[in-house]
Amino acid sequence: MSDVLVVTSKIKKYIKENGGCNTSAETIDVLSKAVEKLCRKGFETAKADGRKTVMARDIVIDHI
Repeated sequence: MSDVLVVTSKIKKYIKENGGCNTSAETIDVLSKAVEKLCRKGFETAKADGRKTVMARDIVIDHI
């Protein structure tokens, strides 16, 4: 995957403020891949249902 699909600064800030930890570059890559998988499953489900709109019900965390 070439694109980062999460806002790196916001992820780092969230982890630092809520967990007191630093964030590695690999973490951003893994989160981006997880978002990519969720989106892919979402548009596949929408298309299978004959829709052109991905809806919240198409994004299921169990898909990761």
